[in-house]
Amino acid sequence: MAKRKAKQLLIVDGYNIIGAWPDLRLLKDQDRMDEARDQLISKMAEYQSYTGLKVIIVFDAYNVPGIGRQMEDYQVEIYFTKKKETADEKIEQLVSQFHQKNRQIYVATSDYTSQRVIFGQGALRKSARELLLDMENAGNEIKREVEKSHEEGYSRRITLNDEIAKIFEKWRRE
Repeated sequence: MAKRKAKQLLIVDGYNIIGAWPDLRLLKDQDRMDEARDQLISKMAEYQSYTGLKVIIVFDAYNVPGIGRQMEDYQVEIYFTKKKETADEKIEQLVSQFHQKNRQIYVATSDYTSQRVIFGQGALRKSARELLLDMENAGNEIKREVEKSHEEGYSRRITLNDEIAKIFEKWRRE
């Protein structure tokens, strides 16, 4: 019996992505970090829904007191690291925890040091720019599918030859 392939996994370095994506970086620069986090979570939820990849987002709380926490929003797992724990350390721990023969793990970060460690553990990296392009492509594909289904909804008519169409038109006018 063949082994069932585990769902692919995307682990996102939250603050790294926020700092790299122009719209989220703008929010961060305006001291609206909560909005930037919420938008990233929302975008990743849409991406997860469209691609079928399981998404986990890790936010660094290195200089913030606390024990760390895990939550789920829009079916996306979100981790806030504990004090003195970096996002990179948590990501490495998650890669190690979820590494299975039949599961492909991607890590979205542009942090070079983190990328090297991730490669060593068998995960693949996806730069912030690559992830943004993937999301834009997915968004465009969704728009095309919506437009296509919208057009098909209106064009589903029975095709009639000219003779039958004239008969129906005559009946309609009587």
